[in-house]
Amino acid sequence: MHPDIIMETVTKAEKRGDSLTQQMEINRTNDYAFKRIMGSEEGKEALIGFLNAVLKPLKGQELTSVELLDREIDPKYLLDRAARLDILARTTNGMLINIEVQINNRYNIDKRTLFYWAGLYHGQLTSGQNFIYLRKTITINILGFDWFSDRNKYHHTFHIREDSTGELLIDDLEIHFLELPKIKRIKRKPQNNLEEWLMYFNNLQGEEMEEIAMTNPGIRRAITIEQIFYKNQKERRLYELREKAVRDEVSMVAGARAEGLAEGEAKGQREAICKYLSARFSDLSLNLQAQVRNINNLSALDKIINQIYTVNSLEEAEAIVQEAMN
Repeated sequence: MHPDIIMETVTKAEKRGDSLTQQMEINRTNDYAFKRIMGSEEGKEALIGFLNAVLKPLKGQELTSVELLDREIDPKYLLDRAARLDILARTTNGMLINIEVQINNRYNIDKRTLFYWAGLYHGQLTSGQNFIYLRKTITINILGFDWFSDRNKYHHTFHIREDSTGELLIDDLEIHFLELPKIKRIKRKPQNNLEEWLMYFNNLQGEEMEEIAMTNPGIRRAITIEQIFYKNQKERRLYELREKAVRDEVSMVAGARAEGLAEGEAKGQREAICKYLSARFSDLSLNLQAQVRNINNLSALDKIINQIYTVNSLEEAEAIVQEAMN
């Protein structure tokens, strides 16, 4: 559906005051749905509302517009478990903001987000450009699992500071982690916009969701778009392809672990890893398979199992094995 037609449909639905209580089996943390709803031109109001809730700018300095920098989604990547469907936006002052949903714990989210932050920061300059043109870069990670040990703190923000004084070296790096399970455990109504958004991403439905949407225009816009999105047969088919990819990843990791236990832990894990490498990279991975077959440390093998199914290249697989062996 053309973006102008979608925007017109969204506007008409909002003017009619269409009900938000209709039940839909849509998973809002499906990264394809997330990108299509929050990372679209018609979804900018929702995206800006979410960003202001996360970044908490001073009064009068709230974001009012962003430029979306993403390419169109190629459907052929939706079944690739390692494909990264994130949102990249630039503010009017040139600041870059990247938002990614990560539902399955791959045990590497800290390094993953730092790696992508570095790429965005470095990628701002062309050869010979002065460092003065570098702009602040922010990554926001929406997690479907607990990463930090604090049971109740669901929002963690990181900067570069001096160890003893806390003095900020430079404000160009800012990394956010939002842990959805922690907000789900809070047995009370949301107390701020961010908690409302996290309840939305936890797939809250019905009257409670409508009550929130009535006072949060960004969430109301997101729900209106998702209803239109889900009624579109093509979009729903692509959404379901992505759901399948995520389910397959979970099943593959669980199956590898079960195989490892059934065949004698270390031996079973080695075989499961090598079987995947052979299927994914064929004979190009023979040397790497030989390295894996020499690993006897269960902890190292477990680290490899937790990450190997998400690699994009043989080089990434080699790096995971080397890191686990060190």
